[in-house]
Amino acid sequence: MCELDKQVIGAIGDALTGTDKPFLITSGTALFSKDGITTEQDRSVNNTHPRIATENAADDQAAKGVHAAVIRLPPSVHGQGDKIGFVPLFIKIAREKGVSAIIADGFNRWPAVHHLDAARLYRLALEKPFDSGTRYHAVSEEGIELKTVASEIAERLNIPLISLNSQEAEQHFSWFTHFAKLDNVSSSKWTRNTLGWNPVHPTLLEDLKGSYYFSEIR
Repeated sequence: MCELDKQVIGAIGDALTGTDKPFLITSGTALFSKDGITTEQDRSVNNTHPRIATENAADDQAAKGVHAAVIRLPPSVHGQGDKIGFVPLFIKIAREKGVSAIIADGFNRWPAVHHLDAARLYRLALEKPFDSGTRYHAVSEEGIELKTVASEIAERLNIPLISLNSQEAEQHFSWFTHFAKLDNVSSSKWTRNTLGWNPVHPTLLEDLKGSYYFSEIR
Protein backbone atom coordinates (compact mmCIF):
# COMPACT_ATOMS: atom_id res chain seq x y z
CA MET A 1 0.00 0.00 0.00
CA CYS A 2 2.90 2.37 0.72
CA GLU A 3 4.35 1.69 -2.72
CA LEU A 4 0.90 2.26 -4.26
CA ASP A 5 0.62 5.54 -2.35
CA LYS A 6 3.93 6.63 -3.88
CA GLN A 7 2.64 5.81 -7.37
CA VAL A 8 -0.62 7.70 -6.82
CA ILE A 9 1.29 10.76 -5.59
CA GLY A 10 3.42 10.57 -8.72
CA ALA A 11 0.39 10.36 -11.00
CA ILE A 12 -1.32 13.34 -9.36
CA GLY A 13 1.96 15.25 -9.41
CA ASP A 14 2.30 14.65 -13.15
CA ALA A 15 -1.14 16.22 -13.67
CA LEU A 16 -0.22 19.26 -11.56
CA THR A 17 3.21 19.89 -13.10
CA GLY A 18 3.39 23.38 -14.57
CA THR A 19 0.50 24.72 -12.47
CA ASP A 20 0.38 26.59 -9.18
CA LYS A 21 -2.32 24.34 -7.75
CA PRO A 22 -1.56 23.20 -4.18
CA PHE A 23 -1.13 19.49 -3.49
CA LEU A 24 -1.51 18.36 0.15
CA ILE A 25 -0.12 14.92 0.97
CA THR A 26 -0.88 13.11 4.22
CA SER A 27 1.82 11.47 6.31
CA GLY A 28 2.25 10.76 10.04
CA THR A 29 4.25 12.08 12.96
CA ALA A 30 4.97 8.51 14.11
CA LEU A 31 7.49 8.11 11.27
CA PHE A 32 9.82 10.37 13.21
CA SER A 33 9.63 8.98 16.74
CA LYS A 34 12.81 9.75 18.64
CA ASP A 35 14.17 10.85 21.99
CA GLY A 36 12.84 14.35 22.46
CA ILE A 37 10.09 16.05 20.51
CA THR A 38 9.25 15.60 16.82
CA THR A 39 8.85 18.86 14.89
CA GLU A 40 7.87 19.92 11.41
CA GLN A 41 11.56 20.30 10.55
CA ASP A 42 12.31 16.59 11.07
CA ARG A 43 13.22 14.65 7.94
CA SER A 44 14.52 11.12 7.49
CA VAL A 45 14.84 10.04 3.87
CA ASN A 46 16.67 6.86 4.91
CA ASN A 47 13.97 5.83 7.38
CA THR A 48 13.41 2.07 7.10
CA HIS A 49 9.65 2.32 7.67
CA PRO A 50 7.82 1.70 4.38
CA ARG A 51 5.58 4.71 4.92
CA ILE A 52 8.56 7.02 4.39
CA ALA A 53 7.80 6.43 0.68
CA THR A 54 4.98 8.97 1.01
CA GLU A 55 7.26 11.72 2.36
CA ASN A 56 9.95 10.94 -0.22
CA ALA A 57 7.35 11.03 -2.99
CA ALA A 58 6.23 14.46 -1.78
CA ASP A 59 9.81 15.71 -1.97
CA ASP A 60 10.16 14.24 -5.47
CA GLN A 61 7.14 16.31 -6.55
CA ALA A 62 8.50 19.45 -4.93
CA ALA A 63 11.83 18.92 -6.72
CA LYS A 64 10.09 18.91 -10.11
CA GLY A 65 8.17 22.10 -9.34
CA VAL A 66 4.85 20.77 -8.05
CA HIS A 67 3.41 22.95 -5.27
CA ALA A 68 3.32 20.13 -2.69
CA ALA A 69 3.19 20.12 1.11
CA VAL A 70 2.84 17.37 3.70
CA ILE A 71 0.40 17.28 6.62
CA ARG A 72 1.45 14.83 9.32
CA LEU A 73 -1.34 13.35 11.39
CA PRO A 74 -0.73 11.96 14.89
CA PRO A 75 -1.46 8.32 15.87
CA SER A 76 -4.83 9.37 17.32
CA VAL A 77 -7.21 11.33 15.08
CA HIS A 78 -10.26 11.02 17.28
CA GLY A 79 -13.91 11.98 17.49
CA GLN A 80 -17.32 10.73 16.43
CA GLY A 81 -17.02 8.66 13.27
CA ASP A 82 -13.66 7.18 14.25
CA LYS A 83 -14.28 3.45 13.66
CA ILE A 84 -10.94 1.96 12.57
CA GLY A 85 -8.37 4.30 14.12
CA PHE A 86 -5.93 3.40 16.89
CA VAL A 87 -8.28 4.32 19.73
CA PRO A 88 -11.15 2.01 18.64
CA LEU A 89 -8.58 -0.73 17.97
CA PHE A 90 -7.16 -0.27 21.47
CA ILE A 91 -10.68 -0.53 22.91
CA LYS A 92 -11.52 -3.55 20.71
CA ILE A 93 -8.47 -5.46 21.96
CA ALA A 94 -9.36 -4.63 25.57
CA ARG A 95 -12.93 -5.88 25.04
CA GLU A 96 -11.77 -9.11 23.43
CA LYS A 97 -9.07 -9.86 26.01
CA GLY A 98 -11.06 -8.75 29.05
CA VAL A 99 -8.21 -6.53 30.25
CA SER A 100 -6.89 -3.10 29.34
CA ALA A 101 -3.13 -3.40 28.92
CA ILE A 102 -0.08 -1.18 28.89
CA ILE A 103 3.51 -2.16 28.17
CA ALA A 104 5.81 -1.76 31.18
CA ASP A 105 4.87 1.49 32.97
CA GLY A 106 2.77 2.84 30.09
CA PHE A 107 4.55 6.20 30.17
CA ASN A 108 5.00 6.21 26.39
CA ARG A 109 2.99 8.95 24.71
CA TRP A 110 0.79 9.45 21.68
CA PRO A 111 0.09 12.89 20.20
CA ALA A 112 -3.54 13.43 19.22
CA VAL A 113 -5.96 15.69 17.37
CA HIS A 114 -9.73 15.88 17.02
CA HIS A 115 -10.70 15.18 13.42
CA LEU A 116 -12.58 18.49 13.08
CA ASP A 117 -9.49 20.42 14.15
CA ALA A 118 -7.44 18.41 11.64
CA ALA A 119 -9.95 19.21 8.89
CA ARG A 120 -9.63 22.92 9.60
CA LEU A 121 -5.86 22.68 9.32
CA TYR A 122 -6.17 21.19 5.83
CA ARG A 123 -8.36 24.12 4.82
CA LEU A 124 -5.96 26.69 6.28
CA ALA A 125 -3.02 25.04 4.53
CA LEU A 126 -4.85 25.29 1.20
CA GLU A 127 -5.79 28.93 1.74
CA LYS A 128 -2.36 30.24 2.75
CA PRO A 129 0.60 30.18 0.32
CA PHE A 130 3.34 27.75 1.33
CA ASP A 131 6.83 26.84 0.16
CA SER A 132 6.88 23.56 -1.70
CA GLY A 133 8.07 20.77 0.57
CA THR A 134 6.61 22.34 3.72
CA ARG A 135 5.57 20.04 6.57
CA TYR A 136 2.64 20.79 8.87
CA HIS A 137 1.75 18.97 12.09
CA ALA A 138 -1.95 18.43 12.85
CA VAL A 139 -1.21 17.97 16.55
CA SER A 140 -3.51 19.31 19.23
CA GLU A 141 -2.01 17.43 22.19
CA GLU A 142 1.74 16.81 22.11
CA GLY A 143 1.66 13.55 24.03
CA ILE A 144 -0.83 11.61 26.16
CA GLU A 145 0.54 8.74 28.22
CA LEU A 146 -0.85 5.39 27.10
CA LYS A 147 -1.44 4.57 30.76
CA THR A 148 -3.96 7.42 30.88
CA VAL A 149 -5.77 6.08 27.81
CA ALA A 150 -5.70 2.48 29.03
CA SER A 151 -6.91 3.48 32.50
CA GLU A 152 -9.94 5.27 31.06
CA ILE A 153 -10.71 2.24 28.88
CA ALA A 154 -10.44 -0.07 31.90
CA GLU A 155 -12.83 2.11 33.89
CA ARG A 156 -15.37 2.45 31.09
CA LEU A 157 -15.36 -1.29 30.31
CA ASN A 158 -15.15 -2.26 33.98
CA ILE A 159 -12.12 -4.49 33.38
CA PRO A 160 -8.67 -4.67 35.02
CA LEU A 161 -5.73 -2.51 33.97
CA ILE A 162 -2.60 -4.66 33.64
CA SER A 163 1.05 -4.18 32.72
CA LEU A 164 2.77 -6.48 30.21
CA ASN A 165 6.41 -7.20 29.48
CA SER A 166 7.64 -7.21 25.89
CA GLN A 167 6.97 -10.90 25.26
CA GLU A 168 3.49 -10.74 26.79
CA ALA A 169 2.73 -7.63 24.75
CA GLU A 170 3.48 -9.44 21.49
CA GLN A 171 0.95 -12.13 22.41
CA HIS A 172 -1.65 -9.65 23.63
CA PHE A 173 -1.46 -6.95 20.94
CA SER A 174 -0.09 -8.93 17.96
CA TRP A 175 0.64 -6.48 15.06
CA PHE A 176 -0.60 -3.57 17.20
CA THR A 177 2.37 -3.95 19.59
CA HIS A 178 4.42 -1.40 17.63
CA PHE A 179 1.76 1.23 18.22
CA ALA A 180 1.04 0.23 21.81
CA LYS A 181 4.66 0.94 22.71
CA LEU A 182 5.06 3.99 20.46
CA ASP A 183 6.50 7.09 22.11
CA ASN A 184 5.98 9.99 19.74
CA VAL A 185 5.80 13.36 21.48
CA SER A 186 5.22 15.86 18.66
CA SER A 187 4.98 19.63 18.43
CA SER A 188 2.76 21.77 16.23
CA LYS A 189 4.15 25.12 17.40
CA TRP A 190 5.46 26.09 13.98
CA THR A 191 2.22 25.03 12.27
CA ARG A 192 0.09 27.01 14.72
CA ASN A 193 2.19 30.13 14.30
CA THR A 194 2.32 29.84 10.52
CA LEU A 195 -1.35 29.09 9.86
CA GLY A 196 -3.00 30.67 12.90
CA TRP A 197 -4.37 27.24 13.73
CA ASN A 198 -5.83 26.91 17.23
CA PRO A 199 -7.54 23.59 18.03
CA VAL A 200 -10.86 24.05 19.84
CA HIS A 201 -12.52 20.63 19.82
CA PRO A 202 -12.49 18.00 22.60
CA THR A 203 -9.26 16.39 23.75
CA LEU A 204 -8.70 12.65 23.43
CA LEU A 205 -9.54 12.06 27.09
CA GLU A 206 -12.69 14.18 26.81
CA ASP A 207 -13.79 12.06 23.85
CA LEU A 208 -13.04 8.87 25.79
CA LYS A 209 -15.20 10.11 28.66
CA GLY A 210 -18.12 10.55 26.25
CA SER A 211 -20.45 7.87 24.95
CA TYR A 212 -19.29 7.38 21.36
CA TYR A 213 -16.30 5.09 21.78
CA PHE A 214 -18.06 2.77 24.19
CA SER A 215 -21.42 2.32 22.49
CA GLU A 216 -21.89 -1.21 21.20
CA ILE A 217 -23.38 0.00 17.92
CA ARG A 218 -21.68 2.92 16.20
